Amino acid sequence: MSKVYDWFEERLEIQAIADDITSKYVPPHVNIFYCLGGITLTCFLVQVATGFAMTFYYRPTVTDAFASVQYIMTEANFGWLIRSVHRWSASMMVLMMILHVFRVYLTGGFKKPRELTWVTGVVLAVLTASFGVTGYSLPWDQIGYWAVKIVTGVPEAIPVIGPPLVELLRGSASVGQSTLTRFYSLHTFVLPLLTAVFMLMHFPMIRKQGISGPL
Repeated sequence: MSKVYDWFEERLEIQAIADDITSKYVPPHVNIFYCLGGITLTCFLVQVATGFAMTFYYRPTVTDAFASVQYIMTEANFGWLIRSVHRWSASMMVLMMILHVFRVYLTGGFKKPRELTWVTGVVLAVLTASFGVTGYSLPWDQIGYWAVKIVTGVPEAIPVIGPPLVELLRGSASVGQSTLTRFYSLHTFVLPLLTAVFMLMHFPMIRKQGISGPL
């Protein structure tokens, strides 16, 4: 085992990386409220794991979506648990994100030199809300259908570009299979990818600039 470790250590300098992570100074004013961002990240990872598990059973079609969700809840092994964890961790992620934004604002975490950290954080907040909107539609029940219809209909009030924008969101003139396909693609691929990219920018900047001051 030690030979395997030595092989990786020689090439990747694992110990140096571990020492850098564990030796970072933590200011004395840090408390539980400074962990809200980390909790949000944890919720995101839970979302990825449970969401990936459900893709084995979920069918993104208007005729089968609701039935596949019922199958997950009643027939698939531990499906009810996986979907419940996915649902509640989603709510927890949104709540922790909101509290994190408030904490950062109150402690002046958006001020120089942390402007870019704040911008990437705001983008992550928008992406988190987008997860909720797109995920809400996937069961394709009455609530999901009408939620999609209302949300995608909002841009219609914009002059000139409103109607084309609505059709772009829905994939057609009305809410249907194209809409569900787009929301499924956004929820399972586009949004997770964008979130991962902005997290890879957000967290290194926090580490580089340090934690903001006390409340």
